Parts: sequence; structure tokens; C-alpha cells
Amino acid sequence: MKFSVFQTSQIGGRKKNEDRMGYSYSKAAAVFVVADGLGGHPAGDMAAQLGLQIVMSKFREQAKPTIPKVRNFIHEVMMAVHQSLVTYAMTNAMPDTPSTTLVMAIIQDCRLYLGHCGDSRMYLIRQAEILMRTQDHSLLMRDGGVFAESEIETQGRHTLFSCLGAASAPFIELADPVTLEFGDRLLFCSDGLWGSVQESEILQYMQHSKVADGATALVQLALRNGGPRGDNVTAVAVNWEEPDNRALT
Repeated sequence: MKFSVFQTSQIGGRKKNEDRMGYSYSKAAAVFVVADGLGGHPAGDMAAQLGLQIVMSKFREQAKPTIPKVRNFIHEVMMAVHQSLVTYAMTNAMPDTPSTTLVMAIIQDCRLYLGHCGDSRMYLIRQAEILMRTQDHSLLMRDGGVFAESEIETQGRHTLFSCLGAASAPFIELADPVTLEFGDRLLFCSDGLWGSVQESEILQYMQHSKVADGATALVQLALRNGGPRGDNVTAVAVNWEEPDNRALT
């Protein structure tokens, strides 16, 4: 398993950074995470931090060196984050539960396994194409279609219908596994990044020869576009470097 990775998180125009990011790996598996604590809820930064800690702890416990039943693992870990947030709120008599989005991926046997809840995204870029990206769990999308612009303005463009820690059970979306090819680029990011740039710009910058250079330039663009009141901007960028002839078919 061979890859290069770069991560960064910038506060933007906010008073504190409620985003969290991270990655870990064993000899035969790797995990990548971005979590974005909800600013309208109490302790959003704590919610994102707890989410990151639980994912990393569970991965290190079970990746020996691979994880059996990867899709089940992703779902169980994300539900563990949700339950931990609910328990925390009850224990501390909080009127609202700290909540967070979370996107996570496991790479194992040259395959990408992906799960997410909320509107933090993952992009898979292959050559000159965005091959795959997560679909936000927000009011922008409804029954497979898009709200009318008038509805978006009324309801809120980025209002989530699912997140970890919400009052209702979270909707955790699991993608079908994808076999990675040499040179594939992955971008995990919070809405502070994708909400401030165009997808064409994501594609452009993520094709830089060094993934660190492309991700840094993309984050700086999002910060400039976001301005003095811009959101936190967080990115984890990965370049897959495993030769194709070792990938499973």
C-alpha cells in the first residue's frame, strides 16, 4: 500500500475552528476522516473532535492489519460517534446535543470504502475527471431533485437533514467500494472549502504534480473567496501511488 497525503485546517473568518481531520494506517489499511462540528449547536468543536477520536481509536483496535467487513465497520463506527454525542448531552444535561458531519474512508486491498453523514465531502479525481463525489445530506437535495431557488433561500442552502448527534437517527450513506488506480487523487473536505470554490477549480488544483501543492493552493483560494466572515476550511488530500498491476480485480 503506497500513497502520499497532505492535510490542513484553517480557521478562516470564524472565532474558532470547529473542523477536525486526520488519517491513520496499518501495514495493509488506511483511514481518512474530516468532521465539521455544527456551529449552531453547542460544542461543535468537541463533537468533531470526539468523532475523530472514536474513528481513529476503533481503526487502531481493529486494523490487524486489515479490517474484516469494512462497510459494517464504517457504519458501526459512525453510529458509535452518534451514540457517544447523545450520551454526552444527556450526562451533562444539555438542551441540545453537540453535532457534527463526518466523512470517512477506508482503503484496503486497493479498494476505497466510503461512508458519510452530513455535507462534508469526498472527491475522487481520476485523470481529468471527477469520477465520484459524495452527495450532501442537506435541504439543497430532496427526493433526488433540487429545491427551487426560492425554497433554498427560505429553508437555508446548507441546512442539514442528517448529522451525527441529531435528535433523530442519522442517515449514514455507504458507497459501493471502488478499486483505485495509480495516480488517483482523493480530496476530503469541509463545506468551508467546497462551498467557496468551483468544482472545476477543485479538478484543476488537485491535478498538480504534488498533492500538497494543489491542496494548499485550493485551501488558500477558498479562504480568499470566503472573505473576512468565511468558514473554517479543512482538507485531506491523497495521491494513490500503488502500481495498478497489484490492484485486485
